[in-house]
Amino acid sequence: MPARALEIVEADDDLWMRYDSLARRAYGHPVPDILRLGKHADRRVAVRDGQIVAGGLGLLIPQYFGGRPVPAASMACGCVAPEERGSHLAADLVTERLRPLKEQGAVVATLWTASTGYVRRLGWEAPTPVYSWTVPTDELRRSFHESRFEISYGTNEHIRRLRNGLAARWNGPWQRPSWWEEWQQGEHPDLATYCFNLPGETPTGVLSVAGERHPTQGRQLTVHEFWAADQAAAAAMFAFLGRHNSRIPTVSFQRTGLPPAPLLLHHLHRCGQLAARAWHPWMLRILDLQQAIHLRGWSEEVDLALPIEVVTECGESTDQFALQIADGKAELTPTTRAGQLTLTRGQFAIWYAGGYRNGAAAALAGVSGDQTALTHLLMATAEREPWLADYF
Repeated sequence: MPARALEIVEADDDLWMRYDSLARRAYGHPVPDILRLGKHADRRVAVRDGQIVAGGLGLLIPQYFGGRPVPAASMACGCVAPEERGSHLAADLVTERLRPLKEQGAVVATLWTASTGYVRRLGWEAPTPVYSWTVPTDELRRSFHESRFEISYGTNEHIRRLRNGLAARWNGPWQRPSWWEEWQQGEHPDLATYCFNLPGETPTGVLSVAGERHPTQGRQLTVHEFWAADQAAAAAMFAFLGRHNSRIPTVSFQRTGLPPAPLLLHHLHRCGQLAARAWHPWMLRILDLQQAIHLRGWSEEVDLALPIEVVTECGESTDQFALQIADGKAELTPTTRAGQLTLTRGQFAIWYAGGYRNGAAAALAGVSGDQTALTHLLMATAEREPWLADYF
């Protein structure tokens, strides 16, 4: 029996509503972002015999790397009908979902997925582990004391500028679009945002929280955003959370709600009461190696000339490049010279995001070649750590 023809097309409103129905069946629950984000996204569906069998959306949103926004494709809300799973349809769908975003300039792509092994074979890799954290409010109150910081409720332009400025200190955060706040309020109607500043000074901290049900304790406070310019602002924000101890037993920092810094570990009186839960990670793929290198930010202090080889995940092909970084700029040009280091495309993505903190970690992950050259390569991206502060 001949295979039934499959067509992957841009979805109009009718096709997208039909895809929403499919996603409810495939996920086993409603996916509100399909409609909330659909109007801001490129929408693609796979159609077979008039039936929607798969789909997903792509958001063209810059992500900060090296302090500079890089054109990026954020892939979200993708699924395949249960009866179609196992046919490798997802790989073809991802290719078609990425194509229009690449045409619009995206040079990197990001997604959150539980199917890490599958997308790894397509060139994605996880730059960093992802955890959510839970801590008793009593422990926060005991560990962080009141300060001179003033606290105000609501968002304003000062907060938006602070967010973007602090996002540029990490590798991976969105340069948030104008519709971000409306989207978050739709996702979390009870979300409350607080601004922290010293008297007479501009804000140095932003905290967004929402009260949520807890299966055994009744209520808990969930932190969705935690942006702090320095330790003093972070301490003031933790102290504010501790004030909720009379009514709420625990504070939970959602998987994107706390930067990957030991803020709690270094200050809690009893770290044994801090609980961590591992989540599936965000994963990064470099769509255009040369443009991604050219458009990324680089430290003025880095001076590097290094031949490297980048191979596909299965070792099917190898590309040789000369990497040149100097004066805050970088270029990756094809060469015939043998590389001093060999990286898969996934390992290249981790390095690009600053995910390898030292040569031992990179070597253990499989990056091969001259160890001195590896140390110099890692120093080029080690200035900032990877963190994606939005879950989509």
